[in-house]
Amino acid sequence: MSDLDRAAAAIADGDLVIYPTETVYGLAADALDPDAVERVFAAKGRDRDKPVSLAVPSVDAATEYTDPSERELAFMREFLPGPVTVLVDRQSMVPDVLTAGTDRVGVRVPDHELSRDLAERAGPITSTSANVSGEPSALEVDEIGASVREAAAVILDGGRTPGTESTVVDVADDEIVREGAGADAIRAWLAEHS
Repeated sequence: MSDLDRAAAAIADGDLVIYPTETVYGLAADALDPDAVERVFAAKGRDRDKPVSLAVPSVDAATEYTDPSERELAFMREFLPGPVTVLVDRQSMVPDVLTAGTDRVGVRVPDHELSRDLAERAGPITSTSANVSGEPSALEVDEIGASVREAAAVILDGGRTPGTESTVVDVADDEIVREGAGADAIRAWLAEHS
């Protein structure tokens, strides 16, 4: 069984997986399983009022779990896959624990083949950095704190990641919530398509 198969099986069992992305290392669980998402919060020591994003293999896959507007969908098709998190309305199968009880969820389509393959095999997965909340994001597996590593059933080591956080965008409000990779191009798109 390949590492990717073992990781997908672990996620199906409700376990956590550490995986590389085009930004930093992420912590994956089944994004539709409230208990698995709770394990992500526990491993990170993350406040339950701070939502976690979900990662999918494609924009088309994102529409199976979300209800983006036409403008949001156009934005997603322009910038995904890529280091961008897009806030869109969620469908009912996306659990409250993931979104901190809000009606919107952050969507990622990583520009990283291994992370997209994992999301393809495991269904939507959580997309949050593999670190204790408040600590720096990990660019390499050996930078991930012992408590987070121990919480994961499988660690997919993809070498060093670039380290730039994703840009979080609320297209509906023309707002860059968190500035990261590609923020200038995103700002230009929002202005041009307002």
